Amino acid sequence: MDRVVVSIGGSVLIPEKDDAKYIKALADMLRDVSKEVEIMVVCGGGKVSRYYSKTGKELGGTTYQLDELGIGVTKVNAKLLDIALGDAGIGKVPQTAEECASERCVGKVPVMGGTEPGHTTDAVAAMIAKACDADRIVNASNVDAVYTDDPRTNPNAKRLDKITIDDLEEIVYDEHDACRSSVFDPLGVKIAKEHRIDLLMVDGRDLVELKNAILGKEINGTFVNSQ
Repeated sequence: MDRVVVSIGGSVLIPEKDDAKYIKALADMLRDVSKEVEIMVVCGGGKVSRYYSKTGKELGGTTYQLDELGIGVTKVNAKLLDIALGDAGIGKVPQTAEECASERCVGKVPVMGGTEPGHTTDAVAAMIAKACDADRIVNASNVDAVYTDDPRTNPNAKRLDKITIDDLEEIVYDEHDACRSSVFDPLGVKIAKEHRIDLLMVDGRDLVELKNAILGKEINGTFVNSQ
């Protein structure tokens, strides 16, 4: 049975667009596919994290302190999804990648947030994948694929359907900053590369696309080959 780690951006979970309806539908889908693959989920913080980061910075907070604020939000988001999962959830939010990996089993979906300052939730997803020898990581964001530039600001950005992990490594940023956003965290890319874990980048609000990615089927997003 395949093992899959899903990194869901906070901007996907809580964009204030029928959030409860989406989270319920997401939970129903995860409950369904958890009978076919072992799934572990990591939730990001999104704009709520960015709000606290911005406010904390104005109050003189350090990068470490701002990260702590963001981590708190990711855990709240993780608890929301765990509640929606009902009996398919595990009733708690794991605190480490190793704990999350150990909770995996057929029909159950452990959901966690961030862990410690300096590690984004994408990096945590890669750490879980390493801990359980996952087959793939699915990155569910508010962008439908990997592009050569941000398509929201550059209309000439080129969509990339299939790339290598080396290609992705060239695209991601290489400097950590609280609540900074990129296509995938560079530490996560490094872990995936070292352990040969494929990455699939999809639109997290497209549940058909997300389900296909989790099951290892053909997707409309970007497939990142780690081999």
